[in-house]
Amino acid sequence: MGRKSIKRSLMCLATLILAACAQGPMSTGTQTGDWAVIERLEQQAKAIAKTNGCAASSECRAAPVGNKACGGPRYYLPYCAKTTDSAALFSKLAEVAKAENEYNRRYQLISTCEFRTPPEVGVVAGVCTAK
Repeated sequence: MGRKSIKRSLMCLATLILAACAQGPMSTGTQTGDWAVIERLEQQAKAIAKTNGCAASSECRAAPVGNKACGGPRYYLPYCAKTTDSAALFSKLAEVAKAENEYNRRYQLISTCEFRTPPEVGVVAGVCTAK
């Protein structure tokens, strides 16, 4: 392979990489596929959030999930702060929010603009739940 051929190949590769990056890290190319990516991230966050292991309501928390098109979380996920790796949970939830924000932008979605407040959480039979 000559220098021109190698240079051309590298330019083509760079163009492909830039095109892929322009679609975004979460893009599958379809709205249904992109939403499935968000749902997978959300399931990963739910797997990190442990609801058992707390003895008092004061040990329970509610974490915001998603990012509606008009802003704010879609809902809150109850978890036990004693048994959950909170840093890992919030890192994964940040991925969910970022992916959903990109999804909303890409597909020009709108949503209701009501503000969802965190629910009260408490312990029922050793499990943190939203009231």
